[in-house]
Amino acid sequence: MKITQEKCNDVTVCNVEGEINITTSTELRKNFDALLRDKVNKVIVDLTAVSYIDSSGLATLIELFQRLKKTGGHMRFTGMSQKIRNIFEITKLHKLFEICDTREAALQNF
Repeated sequence: MKITQEKCNDVTVCNVEGEINITTSTELRKNFDALLRDKVNKVIVDLTAVSYIDSSGLATLIELFQRLKKTGGHMRFTGMSQKIRNIFEITKLHKLFEICDTREAALQNF
C-alpha cells in the first residue's frame, strides 16, 4: 500500500493506493497518527486506487474516523470503485461515513 498526502486549502487529502488489509492497516494507522499529531482536522481519504479492503482495513478506518471525530475533526471518503462501495454498503458503513462521488464534491462546504 502507498499513501500520499496533499493539501487543498485547510483540507488534507490522503491518496491511498493498493490494498487495505491486515498487513497494511498498520501503515495506514501510522499515517493518521502523524496527521493527528499535526492537529489536522479535515481529512479526505481518496480510495480511487484501492483495489481491495478487508475487515481489518474497515476496522482501521472506523478507528481513525472515531479518533478524528473526538478531536473535533471530520473525515470524508471519495473515489470508491463500485466493488469498494458495495463493501461499505453491505457493512452499513455508508451510513457512518460521508462518501462523495468526486474529490470536488468532498472538498465542497467542508
